[in-house]
Amino acid sequence: MKLFLFLLQGSWWLVLLAVATGFLSGGASAGLIALISRALVEGVTPIVILTFIGLAMVALGTSVVSQVMLIRLSQQAVLDLRLHLSRQILRAELGHLEQLGTPRLLATLTEDVQAVAQAVFAIPFLCIDAAIVLGSLVYITWLSWRVFLLVFVLTTIAIASCQFLTHLGSQYLAKAREKQDDLFQDFQGLTAGIKELKLNHRKQQFFFQHYLMDHAQAFRRYTTIGLTYFANTSSLGKFIFFFAIGFVLFSLPKLLTLNPQTLSGYVLVFTYLMLPMEHLISNLPTFSRAGVALDKITALGLSLRDAGESQTLDQPLHTHWQQLVLQNVVHQYHSQADDRAFQVGPVNLTFFPGEIVMIIGGNGSGKSTLAKLITGLYPPQSGQIILDETPIDASNRYWYRQHFAVVFSDFYLFDSLLGVSDDLELAQQLLKKLQLDHKVRIENGRFSTIALSQGQRKRLALLVAYLENRPIYVFDEWAADQDPHFKDFFYREFLPQLRAEGKTAVVISHDDHYFHTADRLIKLNYGQVEYDKYLKRMR
Repeated sequence: MKLFLFLLQGSWWLVLLAVATGFLSGGASAGLIALISRALVEGVTPIVILTFIGLAMVALGTSVVSQVMLIRLSQQAVLDLRLHLSRQILRAELGHLEQLGTPRLLATLTEDVQAVAQAVFAIPFLCIDAAIVLGSLVYITWLSWRVFLLVFVLTTIAIASCQFLTHLGSQYLAKAREKQDDLFQDFQGLTAGIKELKLNHRKQQFFFQHYLMDHAQAFRRYTTIGLTYFANTSSLGKFIFFFAIGFVLFSLPKLLTLNPQTLSGYVLVFTYLMLPMEHLISNLPTFSRAGVALDKITALGLSLRDAGESQTLDQPLHTHWQQLVLQNVVHQYHSQADDRAFQVGPVNLTFFPGEIVMIIGGNGSGKSTLAKLITGLYPPQSGQIILDETPIDASNRYWYRQHFAVVFSDFYLFDSLLGVSDDLELAQQLLKKLQLDHKVRIENGRFSTIALSQGQRKRLALLVAYLENRPIYVFDEWAADQDPHFKDFFYREFLPQLRAEGKTAVVISHDDHYFHTADRLIKLNYGQVEYDKYLKRMR
């Protein structure tokens, strides 16, 4: 019932039509059982032959229609489900996603959705086999080994005849499997790179439309074609079985002397009962897993919906901003070390354009949490953030985040620029400055490789952040993985260049040898601002 309700959400009348044709196919097959039994006992007449042909055509035709319709409906439903969950993840608050955890998100996006897909594909076979079994149970009789040998040979011929369509179907499913790898990589990017996507609307939309959606649609297309070939293979096999039945009924009695009831019983049991029963039993675990998966998907969907946030961009960015104020901002969370709540704040800070601000303090002092508060990834539990004269709340927090370019300590590096910048000349100049031009090329907006060391990957992330051209930059321990040369470049060349361009750089750092290069130092101690002092200029 859960699977039927899931399909009914998409196009209920097509689902009911597909299920009805499936039962019609099974009913026609059961009618063939009754016809065959009667013909073997009472003899064959032209009316019996015409009725047989008619029922066979109905059974085969409705079987193909039911399977193909539900294959297409199920694959579209799975595509819609994947894209819907992805949109919900993009819209959900970062803190809620961190509570859910990446493993749960990936398990739902991959294993749970796949379990539903497998079970939905089996529904037409369930309908057909159930109808056949119900009509076949009353016709079991004693069997003859001579008829068994004949039917075994015909079955072997049927299997060999279906190999061609099976081979074509396997090829398309192999292509779908390759696309599935790309799709899972996109899911990894979606979950691990969620902070970067939340901070850039253009990057987010480019990633969703040109990567995740394209790969999901390609996976759907190849899977649909491959499964359609398998559906046709099944129908061809049934046609050959019906041919065997016709041969046994109309030709075999002229070659052998057999009891009609024995002959009828063998054909009916082998053709109509054993295979459907095997299908029904083998699919029970599939439907069981699908029921559990749907419960997980529903629970996650409701959880993400409750934590959703607005993604409207109803006003232009403040590229020429005046001040950013954190007013009594507080954020609490439970430490992994104990059950006590750790609190950052109340924080009262004001940031201005064209300054280098270093946030310093010991490990666990709340520096990264403060960075997420500043960038709007964590909403304040109390207090307020004000950009110029605009208070930031749930209605405009998404817009507010677009003012930041960030390289987090746990950054995720996408394998392309995701539409961030069309200035390839500037990108090439930065590659050269960062000494990455001998390892990385940018072709059609994609990096030739991201299989680099951690320090090199971080330099590439710095390049991407700079190309985003945002008013405010935040760097969380960027220099921690760099050698002395690039540390010096970062503090003495890159950050001053941002300041000269009127950008503000907020830098979380432990490099006390470079504290003097900042305009301002903010020290945190156990979530509290211990001091906020200017080194070069006062406001």
